[in-house]
This record gives sequence, structure tokens and C-alpha cells, in this order.
Amino acid sequence: MTSSSSPSAGASPSGTGPPEVSAVSPVGAVANMGWQILLTAGLAAIALGVVIFAWPRETLRVVGVLFGVYLLVSGVFQLAAAFGTHVPGHLRALHFVTGALSVLLGLLCFRGTLESLFLLALWIGFGWLLRGVMTTVTAASVESMPGRGWMLFAGSIGMLAGIVLIVSPFTSIAALTLVVGVMAIGLGVIEVCHAIRMRLDVGRLASSAAVGRGTPFGSQPHPEH
Repeated sequence: MTSSSSPSAGASPSGTGPPEVSAVSPVGAVANMGWQILLTAGLAAIALGVVIFAWPRETLRVVGVLFGVYLLVSGVFQLAAAFGTHVPGHLRALHFVTGALSVLLGLLCFRGTLESLFLLALWIGFGWLLRGVMTTVTAASVESMPGRGWMLFAGSIGMLAGIVLIVSPFTSIAALTLVVGVMAIGLGVIEVCHAIRMRLDVGRLASSAAVGRGTPFGSQPHPEH
């Protein structure tokens, strides 16, 4: 006597049914998080640009305070490094002098907005000037360097921008702040567009995966038939 039993509707024989698939794959979760982060960053950049254009003086004041905090913190770390055991003896004096000078300039920034903006403009100006000089000298000394003409052009622009910031610090730093505002808004719009496009791609991939998981495996003929 043989007894036949048919499998239930929700169960499938071992090895013949489709594997259990999670609703959200790890790649889909990462992509979903990516477009959300990109959208948030883009909106934050747009908001920063709008704030710069709406309140330019307050923005400069905040930037000056942040620059003073940066100088103070970096000076404290340099002073601590001057007394570290890993620093050679001939470099301790240099660390101590630069750290003390950085702390002094940081404290000077907290005296007022004009002092902090003046120091910030000089800091950026001398940085651009030195980098422009180094880039120009390097490109001029090596004739076989790839992109030599572009390096000469970039070095000259860097030197010119540094000189302008040093000669006219307040006007230049105000114009630089407006440029930063324009760049922030532009980059924010680009990031928002990328986030929207990524969101559409994630939804398209999710729908394709859902169609693939819904393929009727049971429609194939049984080997015994």
C-alpha cells in the first residue's frame, strides 16, 4: 500500500525551490543611504551659500572666530609637540616658536573682527604666494614636465591672487567670501541633482530585482512528466 502526499502550497522540495531572498540587499541599502547623504550635503551647501549672501558681515565674523580657534588649537598642539620625546632636539625650538606665535595670533583674532580677517587674509595670501612661486619655479626648471604650460599659468595666477590678498586684505577677503558662497550654491545644486538621479537609479534597480524574484519557478515542467 502506497501513500501519496502532496507538498503544501507554501513549501517546496529541498533543492527545487528558490532561495530565500531578503527584501533589501546590502548593495541596495548602501545605495539608498548614499543618495540620502548626498542630498543632505547638497542642501547644506546651498543653505551655506544662501547664508553667506544674506549675512556677509556675520559670516566673515564667524570665519574670523573659527580661524582664531584654528590658530589657538594648532599652536597648543605644536607647543605640546615641542616637549615630546619623539621630537629631535634641533627641532624643539622651531616647534616652540611656531606654537607660541600661533597661540599669540589666535588670541589676537579674538580681539575683534578686523584683526582676525586681516590675519586670515595674510595667511591665505602668503600661502597662495608661496605655492604659486613653488609651482612656477618647478614648471620653469623642468622643461620635460607634462602640462608645463598649465602649471606655469596656475602658478602665475596663484602668485597674483596672493599678492592681491596681501596688498588689499579686507576687500579681497570679502570678495573671496562671495566667491565661496557662489561655489557652495553651485556645488550644492550639483549634489542635489546627483542625489535625485541616484534615487531614480536605486528605484529602477529595486524594481528590476523584484521582477527577477517574482519569476514563476513552478511553471517549469516536472522531470517525471
